[in-house]
This record gives sequence, C-alpha cells and structure tokens, in this order.
Amino acid sequence: MSGRHRGKPGMGPGIGALPRTLKLAGRLLPRQFNDEIRLAKLEAKEKGARLGMAGAFAGVALVFVMLLVIALVVAAILGLATIMPGWLAALVVSAGFLLIIAIGGLVAAAQFKKAQPLLPAEAIRGIKHDLGVLKEGSDFDASILDPDSEAYKAAKAAKEEAARKAKEEAAAKEEARHRDEPPAPTKDELLRRLQQRRDHLAGVRDQLGSELNLKTQGRFFQDLASEKIDDGRKLAEDLGKRLPEGLTGRLAGRWKEIFAFFASAAVLAVGLRRLFRK
Repeated sequence: MSGRHRGKPGMGPGIGALPRTLKLAGRLLPRQFNDEIRLAKLEAKEKGARLGMAGAFAGVALVFVMLLVIALVVAAILGLATIMPGWLAALVVSAGFLLIIAIGGLVAAAQFKKAQPLLPAEAIRGIKHDLGVLKEGSDFDASILDPDSEAYKAAKAAKEEAARKAKEEAAAKEEARHRDEPPAPTKDELLRRLQQRRDHLAGVRDQLGSELNLKTQGRFFQDLASEKIDDGRKLAEDLGKRLPEGLTGRLAGRWKEIFAFFASAAVLAVGLRRLFRK
C-alpha cells in the first residue's frame, strides 16, 4: 500500500483525496512512534549490558588498586625495617594509619551530630497537621502524628495494607497484560518494520505536498476542463446531426455560448464532487 490516490492517468491527484491521505498519516504516525520507543528500549538494554561489563572490569581494576596500596604499605614497612626491626616498622606504619582513621572518624561523628536531625521534623509535622485540618477540619485527630500513639500505628497499618493491595492489583494487571500481549519483536524486525513504514510515510508526505500544491491542482482542473469541453463539443456535433435542419441553422450563430455554458457547468459539478468526496 503506497498511500497514493490518483485520478485518471496523466492527471494529478484530486484534492478530494486529501481527507483519506490525512487519515492514513494519522494511523501510521502512532505506530511509527511506538516502534521507535521499543527500539530505544532494546538499545538501552544493550547499553546496560555493556555498562555492566564495564562495571565488572572497573571492579577488577579497583581490586588491583587495593593490592597496589597493600604493596606500597609493605614497601614502606620494608623500608623502615632497614633502620629498625621489622615488627617495629610494621607497628609504626599501623599506628600512622590508626591515627588517620581516628581523626577522620572523630571529625565525621562531630559533623553528623551537628546535622541531626537530618529532616526538619517539626516543619514536616506542622505541614501534616495543616493538611489534616484542611482536609477534616476540627475533626482531625492530631495524635495521629505522634509515632507512639495508637492512632498513628493504626493509620500506618491501614496505609501499608492499602499499599500492599495496590501492589498486588498492579502486579495482576501487569501479568494479565503480558499474557495477552503478542511476543515482543526482535531488533532486526523492528528496524525492518520502521524502514518500511518510513518509506510509506515519505510517500504519504509527497502525496500531501502534491494535493496541497495549487499549481498541481490548477493543472488538474485545467486538463479536466479541456476534457469536458471536448466531450461537450462531440456531443453537440452528434446532436446537430440529429436535429432538424432549420433548428441547426438557428443555433449555429450561438454555438460558442452554448458550449461554454455546458462546459462550465460540467467543470463546476466535477470540481465540487471531488472537493467534497470523502
């Protein structure tokens, strides 16, 4: 299916084919976008596999970095062992590491303590209280904001139960959707289908450009008018042969006006029919 709509041979496409061309484009574009999204997912999956392999090699490199650090520590110990016993050199290096760890741990603990609490608990509680008042008015129970209250525990349990049911329903719907779906297309199939539809869309786009081109439509109606005028002239000649001889003589002086009238009416009728045809 090429998506092209034409009139008679040698003529351009009629403007009456425009609604069908637009409808065809409206069907093709969503399918094209859906396949593009599927192709993007497959490519993302392939890139994820490559990233996983890169992460594995990075992990191997990190292991060797740790071994390098250990080797440097051993080299430092052996270097100190040239001026002191080996066990003492190891203790000196270990003591240096212990000092660095202690200083870093103390600084981190002090900064973490200053940052407590991590979340603005009072502000969050106030916002929840305000929302509860806006939702329930004076019937709002503020004890539900206290983690130690029974109302809070009951509300939390109800929320967890609702979340569990929603999760089960979502899983059931997802399972049903996957069960009803056809097998996922392969990457090669997606690429082939996308290229075919892309060629089809190119034809539809060219067809739209031709249908919306005023010069093309002008030539089409001009050719159509010439054809109808020729048909009218032939019909008039046949009628002239069949009419009485006196009547032909009376109409001979006005044959041009009669031909022009019938030809114009024919062109107008054909143009209106093609314009409003669906």
